[in-house]
Amino acid sequence: MNPYLVLSADEMRAAERAAMDAGTASAALMETAGGKAAEIIQRAWSARPVTVVSGPGNNGGDGFVVARELANAGWPVRVGLVGEREALKGDAKLMADLFEGEIAAFSPELLSGAGLIVDAIFGNGLARDVEGAAKAAIEAMNAAPAPVFAIDLPSGVNADTGAVMGTAVQAARSVTFHARKPGHLLFPGRALSGAVDIADIGISDEASAKAEPKTYENHPALWGAMFPRPRWGGHKYTRGSVMAVSGGPLNTGAIRLAAEGALRIGAGLVTVLSPQAAAPVHAAHLTAIMLRVCDNEEHLAAHLEDADRISMCVVAGPAMSVGAKTQRNVLAILNSKAGAVLDADAITSFADEPQALFSALRPDDVLTPHTGEFARLFPDEAKLLQEGGGKLAAARAASEKAGCVVVLKGADTVIAAPDGRVLINANAPPDLATAGAGDVLAGFIAGLKAQGMDGFAAAGAGVWVHGATGQAAGPGLIAEDLPRAVPTVLRQLFAPPQQQPQQAPQQPNAPDQQGAAQQ
Repeated sequence: MNPYLVLSADEMRAAERAAMDAGTASAALMETAGGKAAEIIQRAWSARPVTVVSGPGNNGGDGFVVARELANAGWPVRVGLVGEREALKGDAKLMADLFEGEIAAFSPELLSGAGLIVDAIFGNGLARDVEGAAKAAIEAMNAAPAPVFAIDLPSGVNADTGAVMGTAVQAARSVTFHARKPGHLLFPGRALSGAVDIADIGISDEASAKAEPKTYENHPALWGAMFPRPRWGGHKYTRGSVMAVSGGPLNTGAIRLAAEGALRIGAGLVTVLSPQAAAPVHAAHLTAIMLRVCDNEEHLAAHLEDADRISMCVVAGPAMSVGAKTQRNVLAILNSKAGAVLDADAITSFADEPQALFSALRPDDVLTPHTGEFARLFPDEAKLLQEGGGKLAAARAASEKAGCVVVLKGADTVIAAPDGRVLINANAPPDLATAGAGDVLAGFIAGLKAQGMDGFAAAGAGVWVHGATGQAAGPGLIAEDLPRAVPTVLRQLFAPPQQQPQQAPQQPNAPDQQGAAQQ
């Protein structure tokens, strides 16, 4: 079971079908799921009165198993059914019949005195807004003082988008089965899920592979082996070069943030390419980062000629200005052999001519828009966000259209590759919502690309390190703190395993330890 695998509602159903085709009964899957949920409850809470709120489908069936297991363990259990007992069928009916206690029609009074509420109304695959009795039950659970434990997902959360379907349960903890769903990682679902446990219910990796999943939670386990490390025979020219393209004299700080991010993440050479008028401003600030004058696309193309012999990536866009000049500079970058990370103004400059950018982009290039920039360059794909299609679908469609890696930034940043692979990032603290933080991120990605990581891996690693530096810098951080926190993060990321100290061999004529102590 891959702890970083993320399955959509359809993919999870496909994995369950594959498991059943391989000989596992559907009732056995439900029995195992409910049993694992009950185990987690007993580890997380002491014995107390529990009210299980079950729906009429398979999620409700899981709830009946939880009720039976907790009752068998001596916990006081009440069960409230949202719907009619006569409407139960299949495995859900079987599990209801196996529960020996009373199954009452749900009413808010059933929550009175409960020390824990188990939400088993809706699970994977909710496709329409919650209404009627289910809505009333969710509102009653949210109003009750007891914590809520959600089975699969908090009822009312869309598994694929994290959206609230009318109303949704606020859970203190959730259990999901075999793999997380996008709704556990995308907001607002992530905020409603609480701590999420992943329970193994006997679905093999081979079964889930038949669903051909392409979504994962962003984590070093996925790209750590590709993360560049200095080698003993290396030098600055073998560690990659980053060119950071500056705006005018009143707009220089953003690109310096990107440049420092690239240098801290390990690029051997970082150069700010500056208009003549802005060069004195940069010269007053730069030390390890180099400075060259670059006033037009011809100058830029000349500065990128070294990409023929050394690994090079260009970061462009932060405070670069919006307009035709930026367009020409970006196209000169994309016409060179250097890689590209395009942010901010480099994206917005093509809002009226997106195809001019898309036709020049290469699969390994990276776009890093926030939602506003995304809407300007990808208006059709942005409608997926506005109309409930979700961040995953929007980022995937944009990446396919642009033909490059797209990093759709936010509290739940999504990284999409043109071949459909997607990473969802989950380590970014809210403190990163500060001016300049995105510029540093662009520099991180460019620095990793310059050192040889492919665009998708570099974007995943850069976004994760960005979140980790935000955590390391802590509350009150400003963008300048993020590059400075990189050494702390990389020390933790690459800390060698702790080894037990070995006793040194005894030397001839040396006193033994006891004799030394006596002396």
